[in-house]
This record gives sequence, structure tokens and C-alpha cells, in this order.
Amino acid sequence: MSQGIDMQARSRARRRALQALYAWQISGSHMNAVIDQFRHEQDMEVADLEYFEDLLHGVEKNVDALDEVLRPHIDREVAQVDPIERAALRLAAYELKFRPDVPYRVVINEAIEVTKRFGADHGHSYVNGVLDKLAGELRVVEKQHGR
Repeated sequence: MSQGIDMQARSRARRRALQALYAWQISGSHMNAVIDQFRHEQDMEVADLEYFEDLLHGVEKNVDALDEVLRPHIDREVAQVDPIERAALRLAAYELKFRPDVPYRVVINEAIEVTKRFGADHGHSYVNGVLDKLAGELRVVEKQHGR
């Protein structure tokens, strides 16, 4: 099923991307500077670097559209969502909207796992609820067929 894709390397890329996205949100630095910093400081050789960069550039380029699709499913302004949860939601929203090659269940499970690892105690429950609703909107056919 992986078709040559190293799923563990992608998982590591998502974890690094969450950390980089968090840094980008907090620092306001240009995304390329954040990516360069992560290339030098993080253990990137074990992650899918191409996917890592696709996620980060994709979120940066589409952040307004991503926030717009998230807005109806969250209970506050996007800027008021915990920064780790916001990063996880934006990352997953990008994958749900622009990476149909990644099954929605994988997107949601990965977002839950990174939020459990880096976020607040119950942040993963919040992320799960929001993304389940968003997947129902963005991946209607896939969700109906239970893939």
C-alpha cells in the first residue's frame, strides 16, 4: 500500500513540520528561514525532507484558505487556538484539502499523535473533533466509503 513511500519518514516529517510551523507562527520569520534552521538543527535525515518542505510551503501559501475552512468547525478565532493545536489543524487541513493522495484517516491519526506528543493534555480530543468535521466536508466521497 505504501507504493514506495516510507510512512515512518512521513510521520517524522509531520512531527518536524508541526514544530517548524509552531516556530513560524510564534516568530513571524519567513518560512524559508524556519526550514533552513530545521535542516541544520533537527535530525532531518530520518524524515522525508521533500514532504516536510511541501507541508510547510503549502501551509504558508494557503494559510488564509486553511483558516477559512477551519473557522466553521472551531469554537473561537483561529488566532486564539493553542499554537500547537493551531499548527496541527493547519497541517492536517492542508493535507485534507491539497493532498488527496493521503487517506483522511491517516491525516487525522497523525494530527492526533503529534498533538498528544507536543500539545496540551486534551488538545488531541479537540483536534480530532475539528478534523473529523472537516474531513466530512473536504473528503465527502472518501469518508462515505469508509476509506
